[in-house]
Order: sequence, then C-alpha cells, then structure tokens
Amino acid sequence: MSDAQHVDFSWRIGDLDNIRRYLTGGRKLRYTHYELFDAGNVDEEGNPIDPDSPRAHYNKGNALFHVDSSFNPRRASWSLLRAVKLPPPGMGGETEFADSRTAWDELDPDLKKELLERGLVGAHTLLHSRKLGSPDFFADIVPEAEPMMRHKIVQTHEPSGRTNLYLSTHCHHLETSDCAPLPADESAALFKRLLDHVTQPKYVMSIDWLNEGDMVAWDNTCVMHRATGGSYEGKYVRDVRRTTVHDDSSTAWGLNAGQEARGFNLQKTMGDGKTANLPVSAAQIEV
Repeated sequence: MSDAQHVDFSWRIGDLDNIRRYLTGGRKLRYTHYELFDAGNVDEEGNPIDPDSPRAHYNKGNALFHVDSSFNPRRASWSLLRAVKLPPPGMGGETEFADSRTAWDELDPDLKKELLERGLVGAHTLLHSRKLGSPDFFADIVPEAEPMMRHKIVQTHEPSGRTNLYLSTHCHHLETSDCAPLPADESAALFKRLLDHVTQPKYVMSIDWLNEGDMVAWDNTCVMHRATGGSYEGKYVRDVRRTTVHDDSSTAWGLNAGQEARGFNLQKTMGDGKTANLPVSAAQIEV
C-alpha cells in the first residue's frame, strides 16, 4: 500500500484520529497524510535516530505493554501499522501482542469477583509511560501535573461479547468507581499483578516484520502491544507508520465525556537542556 491507500483502507473501518491537532512546537511530519502517525526511528533527514538522543528516550516507553490512545478522552479501537522500510532480517524490531480477553477468562476467580464488585477505574497519561520507559531522562516530569483520562479496567468487548481487562502502562494509578484514588501501594501492587497476569508468555504473540509493505492490525480495546528493540537501532532505518481508528463502542469515552484530545508539550514541562529534537506531540511518540 501507498500512504494514500493505507489511509483510505483504514477509513473503511471507522473514523480516524488525525495528528494535525497534536502537532505543537512547530514540528512537521515527514510525509503528507495527517492520518498517519510516525512509529519509526527516522529523523527529519531520513536517517536512523541516535539511540542516546532525546527522541530515543521517548521511544523507550513504547517497549512497555500498552494500548494506543488510552490517555485520550476517546480511546482507540483499531490500529493499522505498516512497514515502509525495514532493517535487515535478524536485527530485531518485532511487535508483541497480549490478549486481555483470554487472560480475563483465566484470572483467579476471587480476584475476578473483587474487580467486578469494585468497578475500578484506571487514570491514564502519556507522561507516566514516558517516565517509566526512561526514568532518569524524564526525572523532572510530573505526570500528576497534567489531566488524566479515566477508563474502567474491566469492560465488555462489544464485538465479541467477552469480558476483558483494559490495561496499559499509560495508567498512572487505579481509582474507585467514583474516581477516588486508591492508596498508592495498593494501586501499584494490584496493577502490577494484573499486568503480569495478562502479559504471561501464554497470552503473548510476537509478530516479526518480514517484508516492506507488511501490515498488522489489532483492536486496542482488547489487545495490548509493545515494540521490541534490536541491533538495528542507531544503524538502520525502521520506518513504520500507523493509522488509528476511533472507538465507537458504548465505553469509547470512558469517564471523559466533553474533554478534547491534545498534545503534551514536554519541552515546556522538562525545561531547557533536554528539548533538542524532541517530538512534543503525544500522538507522535506513542506507538
């Protein structure tokens, strides 16, 4: 597919997110279509980014299991990721996926009962996953300084009718059904327990990118994913581009009705000294 065909095909599934509204700080795309999100390691001159560059630190958060756009008021359903240019074979860069429906089916019954009774909510922000991915580089980032988006963690996946766990490492903490934060220790321990359960090897599938032009699509409302690194980093271009379809289920907006998606200006948040060549758009750096 060309970029235009990628976008046109994706529109057949549903309304697409558009990166234009997230572009801040004068950053421009490397290509024409604003429906395409840059999920590669390519700089403005078409070269692979330095593994020690600020942008590479951004990308470290993508190696954590997450769902696209949980930090937005309206979450994503389908993502369609296409390889435009790949590094040589055997140098890494696979994408891994975790099935949160089967993981729910096999969750401890007592924990299932507890989760259903409590109706817990996850509070999501992109800043949290960036800080988890590179804590030293983002030491000055304060996730609590920005509004968080709230989605229940136990949901019904409407296309299949199955229950699933809606988890993501964008989730900063857990809250009660009326959005009162749980004690920090309890929240962290419970989230870790759930994430560790869903990302067990038996629920995870790894996709290798074999050919330029390959595309993989997944439903973010019931599947987590993460990028993997490899020896290609800093040496070879891995140009992959993604369209993101807005969710239209009854829980698409979570508890965030009336709010608008926006970019995070981390240049402003981090201050001087760490701003060179940073992609300041939330949408651009979350893949």
